[in-house]
Amino acid sequence: MKVVYMSLTGQTRKFIKKLQADAIEISRLSEKFEMNEPYIMIVPTYDYQVTCIMDQFVDFGNNIQYLRGVCGSGNRNFNDLFCFSAKDLAKKYHVPLLHCFEFHGSDYDVDRIKDEVNKIG
Repeated sequence: MKVVYMSLTGQTRKFIKKLQADAIEISRLSEKFEMNEPYIMIVPTYDYQVTCIMDQFVDFGNNIQYLRGVCGSGNRNFNDLFCFSAKDLAKKYHVPLLHCFEFHGSDYDVDRIKDEVNKIG
């Protein structure tokens, strides 16, 4: 399963390297493209003006039909706002919130996401 992600500070990109997944990084400069296979999204926690690019990706073409779940990265110091971008995307697109992790994640976080991806398959 593919992983689509966004990384402004490099923390999420570091996590993706640990995950060793077939991944596509999305940015404001990315051309829009259509997925033709299942994927999950891993998104950082930023305000909507930054993460709206993820909405634009999901809404493009038939990408919504292949979205299987969302994971979030963030900072636990934000309390209730920890991983709110991922939570909002999961709710908006009616897909599971698979996992939330802090900064660039731990080995536990890598294993947890791999397990969740295997479950949804």
